[in-house]
Amino acid sequence: ELMESFTRVFVDSVINSFYPVPEEAIGVGSAFEGWSPCEWDGVYRVLVPLSPPAGHTFHLELNSAGQMAARTFSVRVELECTCKRQQLGEKLLCFLHHSQEELQQKQKCSLLETLCTSSYLDVEKTCRWFCQLVRCSWLHVPQSYSWHLVFQPCSRSCRFQLSRGKKRLMVEMLLGVRQGDSDIFVVSQPAEAQEGGSSILVSSQPAEANFPASTAWPETYTVAEVKFLQHIARQVPCKNLHLKCLQVFTCILRGTGFSSSTWKTVVMHVLTIVPLSRWSRREFVVCLWDIMAYLHCCLQLNRLEHFVLGNERLPAEISLPPAMRRVEPLNLFEHLARDPAAHREAMQAF
Repeated sequence: ELMESFTRVFVDSVINSFYPVPEEAIGVGSAFEGWSPCEWDGVYRVLVPLSPPAGHTFHLELNSAGQMAARTFSVRVELECTCKRQQLGEKLLCFLHHSQEELQQKQKCSLLETLCTSSYLDVEKTCRWFCQLVRCSWLHVPQSYSWHLVFQPCSRSCRFQLSRGKKRLMVEMLLGVRQGDSDIFVVSQPAEAQEGGSSILVSSQPAEANFPASTAWPETYTVAEVKFLQHIARQVPCKNLHLKCLQVFTCILRGTGFSSSTWKTVVMHVLTIVPLSRWSRREFVVCLWDIMAYLHCCLQLNRLEHFVLGNERLPAEISLPPAMRRVEPLNLFEHLARDPAAHREAMQAF
């Protein structure tokens, strides 16, 4: 409800400007998927897609090939002709075909002059602008009458605490740009700085130390994963059973050597293999053994494939960029294949 209220105010605030247009927020991570690992940091994360303002377009450019699951993109901002829109009666000058003098007198600055660095959308500038937008919007949403909002310092997202009496709620709004019309986004914050991301190994370094350049937007698959788990919940006899299985492994077996993202990847793969009719209460223990058997097989083969990249079993309703369906699946257990000692340790943990 809070995000819906904010979205309405955002649209009214930016409608006559040349800042990005915030779209409806998407809940991401375990809190919105219906399960929470023991190490959950208590932060509710939402991804706010940004669309270009009038007279501008966004173009995603891959920064480096690298590992598919660790790719970053730059968001190149280009001006587009708006002469036809002016002819239709809109009070909008064209950044391409009107003089600088006329633009300066009658129109606000383009996005290139405010939130960009060398024609690329700057993550930190955009987040500072967005935090100010949230700050200015807060008194215009109904929740401001009953909740107290305090901002938390963060350079690549908008993070704040809501409090009402003894109740506390931490919220983090990540900014993203959609790849075409798919469910894959580039996002303001790297996966290792988020809970419930697709990374298998969690860095021991502080998240801030791993942040890429200010014009680099990491690729994220969290929206596709949320949609997949929602799709499964509509298909299985007991809609939360698969999430209970996931919680068993991430909480009861905490500290046994496997991260919550490993368990989540394994469970999602099993959901595409085991008939969905089997996911019922009376089969709960059998489902747990199915998950263990799949993990055992992955460990023996030193291979656990990324759930989104190159997965031919993804439901058709999850939209991917065409090239992403054709890629060779990424092996998340490649480090075990390279390091026999790590493999022995993983087998002992199993």
